[in-house]
Amino acid sequence: MTAGQEVSVRPPRRRPLWVCVGVGAAGAVLAAGRLVYSGALVDWWVGGGLLAALVGVAFLHGVTLEVGADAYGVRYGSLLRRHRSVPWDDIADLRVHIQYGRHGEEYFRVGVLLRDGRTRRLPLPVSGSRDDRPDFDATLDALRALHRRHGNPESDRLAVISRRTAGRGTAGPLFLCLLLLAGAGLAAWFVPVTGATKEAWDSAVPCAAGTPSEERGACLTTRPAVIARTEVGGAKQPSRLYFADGLPVDRLTVSREGAQGFRAGERVELTLWRGQVRVVAAEHHVWREHFTSAGSVAVLAAALALAAGYPGARVLVHRRGRGLPDDEVLPSALPFAGVLAGTALWLLPFCYVHPLGPPASPGPLAWAAAGSLATLGLLVLAWRATRISTPQTAAKATATGAVARESGGADVFLAARFLESTDYNPNHFGTHVVLGDGPPAVVPHPGPGRFAARPVPAHRLTVKGVRRPRGGDGDGVPRGWHVAELDDAGGPVRLAAAPADLARILHALGAAGAATDTEAAGLPRLPSEGGPRSCLF
Repeated sequence: MTAGQEVSVRPPRRRPLWVCVGVGAAGAVLAAGRLVYSGALVDWWVGGGLLAALVGVAFLHGVTLEVGADAYGVRYGSLLRRHRSVPWDDIADLRVHIQYGRHGEEYFRVGVLLRDGRTRRLPLPVSGSRDDRPDFDATLDALRALHRRHGNPESDRLAVISRRTAGRGTAGPLFLCLLLLAGAGLAAWFVPVTGATKEAWDSAVPCAAGTPSEERGACLTTRPAVIARTEVGGAKQPSRLYFADGLPVDRLTVSREGAQGFRAGERVELTLWRGQVRVVAAEHHVWREHFTSAGSVAVLAAALALAAGYPGARVLVHRRGRGLPDDEVLPSALPFAGVLAGTALWLLPFCYVHPLGPPASPGPLAWAAAGSLATLGLLVLAWRATRISTPQTAAKATATGAVARESGGADVFLAARFLESTDYNPNHFGTHVVLGDGPPAVVPHPGPGRFAARPVPAHRLTVKGVRRPRGGDGDGVPRGWHVAELDDAGGPVRLAAAPADLARILHALGAAGAATDTEAAGLPRLPSEGGPRSCLF
């Protein structure tokens, strides 16, 4: 993979890819031979051979793909695509992009951040499992070493871009929002049309004897007919009625229940309106065509508009975090989903009852006004819930809130996670930190009791800083938590928890560390001791 001052990456497990290329070549030969022999363009063998050839071309591109790096820069391409190169001077940073498959799989790829702000993702290396991760990390380290040696990186930190971070693009949510809004507008355009059609059907009367033929479409006309046969479709297939002699129509699409209610040879009476059969009536069964009401279409339009609000909220949250680094995690847009759900509780019934807008009566107007005020209140709460809380503001809030010492009293279990596997957090088993009657400890449960507790060596820990979560912290860290970067006897350790809980834990660790240092020095512990050591809070 690497040799001296150069890095070269090719697809792993190339032999199966070459086999697929060979199958594609065989398919191309088969299609060409069959075409020459028979001369027929439409043939199963020709079609299958051409399909295999196309698949072989795709695998040929994959098997000949190559990514390399040297003292000049990064180059990538394949046999079917010309090679491109980017010099190190044009590269601002290297980063990792996490892509997600259809079933939640995570694929790690290397991205190149250019100095003009654009990002290019390298086709290799790719890691889709734990077995591929060591090779991926080794290649990434080699690329970063070359960048440091021959370029000028803007940061020493490796940025990890996931679907939760600020560097993730908004093209997908924005397109979905516009698509749903277009559907809502189209449905709203059909509301008056649907309402007029339903009203005309409800008010239609039988045609008089002297009604001209060109005016009979607006009134009801009845005609006798005989059922020739019925066709009952499956769950997703249409059901049909066939009439004898094709009069007045050959067949009529009805519901499944409607087709089951009629029998072959049965005499029925058909009701025609606007040139189409709307009612089929027999002695024991009647089928009527369903006309959609304006309220139903208005509810559909409102539901699509509300559905467009969630991707729109994701775009809004992304815009609010545009000043953050690309690898910092953004707040969740779920509070805005609560606003949309609360709005749907009053808006959808209102649209069904008043599809064309509220009348002048005070009741509907009061309904709309009260619902709008409720939505506005929920929107304010969601706006406050999705604000970006920095560690500095959390520290100020904690300082003014008088954080209590956890050096005694009943145990308190706080949800927190050490992100590294250590002797007091083996295999990442801890989910909570317990404070109170005893030293701070990591436990795999929310209490009660200190079962399976592992004491935290507070005397070894020193707080280096507190920050917001980043993409490299993993999806297991909630968006609203903060991460404390600790030094554990020379090794880096990260502790994640909610801002207020993290402040209490760091305060307790500082108190326990100070007590341990005092005891080690052989001095009595003073009542004023127990404050945090090297802590930002």
